[in-house]
Amino acid sequence: MALLFSLAATAALAADVEVRDAWVRGTVTGQQATGAFLEITSKSGAALVGATSPAAAISEIHEMKMDGGVMKMRAVARLELPAGQPVQLAPGGYHVMLMKLKQPLKKGDSVPLTLHIEGPDKTMQAVEVQAAVRDLTASGSSASEHGKH
Repeated sequence: MALLFSLAATAALAADVEVRDAWVRGTVTGQQATGAFLEITSKSGAALVGATSPAAAISEIHEMKMDGGVMKMRAVARLELPAGQPVQLAPGGYHVMLMKLKQPLKKGDSVPLTLHIEGPDKTMQAVEVQAAVRDLTASGSSASEHGKH
């Protein structure tokens, strides 16, 4: 009975989290790190507490922010996902840092990401995402990248 309840809770949490527009910035040969970006929304409130990818030996949630006039980047243990509010992981802000890349990432490739989500009841869930690899110079959503005519 407990297993059945656990499976139902897991399915409910997975349905609670929506991920949109997941992408990774492409790399060049020898480059060991890049960022993954996306929009994530939790209907009932949750927290992003980690990420993994077979493309990288290390994956961390990072925050970039100005500190005394200097842009600084640091790992964070969790990123709160307030109920019903989309949270942007975007260049210059929060993102998933992929480090010790196993090979260069080329535009048009796809990178699997597993997002580790903690629900409001402290249950853990893995959310699988395929992130499209964009150009090395990509800086935002595909709509803004292709908005120039």
